[in-house]
Amino acid sequence: MSKESRRASRNARAAGRQPSSGPSGASRAGRRERVRHIETKQPFLQRYRVAIIGVVIVAIAAVAVGLVFVQSTQASYTCSILFDPSPTPSPAAGASARLGFPEDDMGRLHAVDRPQRYTFCPPASGNHYNQPGVLGPIAPRVYGPNDSVGPPNWVHNLEHGAIVILYRGDSPGATDSGQQTFKDFFNSFPPSPICQVPAGRLSPVIARFDSMKYPYAALVWDRVLPMQEWDPNLVLQFYATESERLDAEGQFVTPPEPQCAAPSPSAAPGSSAAPSGSAAPSASPSAAPASPASSPSPSAAPS
Repeated sequence: MSKESRRASRNARAAGRQPSSGPSGASRAGRRERVRHIETKQPFLQRYRVAIIGVVIVAIAAVAVGLVFVQSTQASYTCSILFDPSPTPSPAAGASARLGFPEDDMGRLHAVDRPQRYTFCPPASGNHYNQPGVLGPIAPRVYGPNDSVGPPNWVHNLEHGAIVILYRGDSPGATDSGQQTFKDFFNSFPPSPICQVPAGRLSPVIARFDSMKYPYAALVWDRVLPMQEWDPNLVLQFYATESERLDAEGQFVTPPEPQCAAPSPSAAPGSSAAPSGSAAPSASPSAAPASPASSPSPSAAPS
């Protein structure tokens, strides 16, 4: 190819190029323009909404579990005074000695503030639960050292005329042999003295209770029988004479909510007349209170 031909070819190629445009006066042919997308940041709460909701749910659940744990571990009762009866004057001549010691009445509302506050412990009265068979009155049986029952549960049993028998956790009653002794006692327990409520319906409740000065105690409404040693015969006598009692006019004075109507007076005034076919209590309800010894003895009535 001659020089002229090559020059003509170069000129032809140069003539076929497109003019450029732009800030520099030309842009390269064939280059595509790029569209730039500007990203806008979302608000913090919107970006992390799912994570924040998850954290809140976990926190609420943790608080709820914590409240349940605190309530379950919080004591169900508190005591101001450990009941410790002091000596009283001897009964009047001819009066029958009564077992146990009177305790000031602390009311009997069916409402419990946790922890329920009792002036005296063990309490023979006071506010208590009203959920029969669940929280109170509770089922009569021998409750072991690790069972969680307390005054707000069994005080309702007392209100209906039951007897509650308590043992401290450091007493022989908390041992295996002591528990078996209680079970044998439970299995041979008699009906109530006046209303003849069968054993196992309200009585006896036998449970651990550490807030007292003596190893054992038997309770009926407003009355406590402290014992240094377990004495089943004394407990049965206490139940027969104190759990259900009539006044001189034949009306119930104990318990506050008897399980039968007062029997028709068929005996001399002042006696605890029982319905036909039932065993009458062995002590007069009009007898003066017995005078306790300074250290109550479980083997004999207070002198």
